Amino acid sequence: MRRSASVFLAIVALTAQISFASDYSSLILGQIKQMPTGGRYSVSHFAKIRLESSAHFESGKFFILPSAASPSFCSGATYLVFIRTIEALRARGELHLDYATLERLIIRDQRDGEGIWGRWNANGPGTARLFHELGLGRNFDNFDQAKAGDFMKIFWSRQVGKNEHGHSVIFLGTENRLDGQYVRYWSSNIPSGYGERSVPRSKIAYAIFSRLETPANLARINSAPFVDTYLASLLRTRSSIAEACNKCGL
Repeated sequence: MRRSASVFLAIVALTAQISFASDYSSLILGQIKQMPTGGRYSVSHFAKIRLESSAHFESGKFFILPSAASPSFCSGATYLVFIRTIEALRARGELHLDYATLERLIIRDQRDGEGIWGRWNANGPGTARLFHELGLGRNFDNFDQAKAGDFMKIFWSRQVGKNEHGHSVIFLGTENRLDGQYVRYWSSNIPSGYGERSVPRSKIAYAIFSRLETPANLARINSAPFVDTYLASLLRTRSSIAEACNKCGL
């Protein structure tokens, strides 16, 4: 009887965890709806300055004005949604982070691999590497397991690191058309900036999904190395899909 009760409680706990995780997906999608549309895509130094100014941190709180981050670029767009989600959880009383952790979320022109933003913005599997390193949620590459609200790194080719061609997005779903399956996502896209887009799945060489499940683990950044040497190296060196997967716990 005790064993049956223990099994039942474990199932209840797992169900609660799954439900809680799905709430994060809904919250992420809600943040997307509050983002502006358009504004032009650019990876210029000016665009990076505009991104920094769009997320103002004052008195322990983020004030995020995404329209200020225009022109915009893909990793900046998804990161704004990420920190908006974190701030929304804090406002609801569902997440408590100390000042040191919150300060680590600030965008300060960090180099690739440095801190939270530097990891997110890096070449290769930046977001997925961050999720794995801090235990923010699971990473996977199976489209059948993906759901709307998952963060997603698209690789348009098998190149990783130097010479890679990728895109940081938030997955919205798939749809079947006469010419095959299409993948829907939200990001800052070339040339028009913020918005949704659909591409044939056949154009995606590989993708890694990252599902937010335990945002409280952001506090682990305080004991993590300031620089992720793998991500920092990808500006000048080549990696591979296999190595990227290994670094992200796939």
